[in-house]
Amino acid sequence: MTDEALGHYCQMALGEHPGPKAQVHLEGLDAPLFFSQVRDAIAYQRMPEQSRPIRAIYVSDMAQAPSWNDPGIDNWAPAEEVHYVVGSRTAGGMGAPELVPFSDHGAAETFAKENGGSVRTLAEIPDATVLAPVNFTLDAAEDAGREALLPGQHPDAIEARVKP
Repeated sequence: MTDEALGHYCQMALGEHPGPKAQVHLEGLDAPLFFSQVRDAIAYQRMPEQSRPIRAIYVSDMAQAPSWNDPGIDNWAPAEEVHYVVGSRTAGGMGAPELVPFSDHGAAETFAKENGGSVRTLAEIPDATVLAPVNFTLDAAEDAGREALLPGQHPDAIEARVKP
């Protein structure tokens, strides 16, 4: 992921958005499709309109991320091998509900305890969670620009937290 990487759906620079990112590698293409939110990549995977078979999906490992605003550029994990916090109060980079991926189950549980939601595997996430329309609110849009507390961080170590 470079400074020039653009989100597949929004065509906006990934670095301009907080939260975890995803990349989808398609058969026959040299470069991956990047997504500003993990939810969007999983939605892409589950839609029947793909023009090419998916070879792999990688997501930001938030257990290794420096912060919510800086999800890292080299801490990718295979999408099917991580634990996702589903239904938390944290909004992804585009302001929609996010699937927050963690390689460490304990880190996912801690995040869910502090931010709401439940921990699930990729196979346990219902299609409706990623394919259903999103009802945006002003609070969700504001929260998308805030930094969430990651496991192991003290609240004083960050500038803002997600609203309860």
